[in-house]
Amino acid sequence: MEQEKLREQLEALHHELEKVDCIDDTTARILSTLRDDIRNIGDKQAENCPTAEDEPLMERMSDAVGHFEADHPKLSMTIKHLLDSLANMGL
Repeated sequence: MEQEKLREQLEALHHELEKVDCIDDTTARILSTLRDDIRNIGDKQAENCPTAEDEPLMERMSDAVGHFEADHPKLSMTIKHLLDSLANMGL
């Protein structure tokens, strides 16, 4: 059940990332990194093997929450939900 919820949240995050239109260099870099991270999480989810190596990923996602909070609150909220799910899975 937790895996299905994670998959749905990853899809929601992907859709929210696609909605971000006017971006500066920092935002573009963060978006690119988040897209890569989503792909990696999806791959690990398919293999069912989260690892301790995911700690930097969690830090990047937490930093992204702060970056998007003012201008993209829905995106920020989606990332927070994903972080909660990953924490519940032991990451």
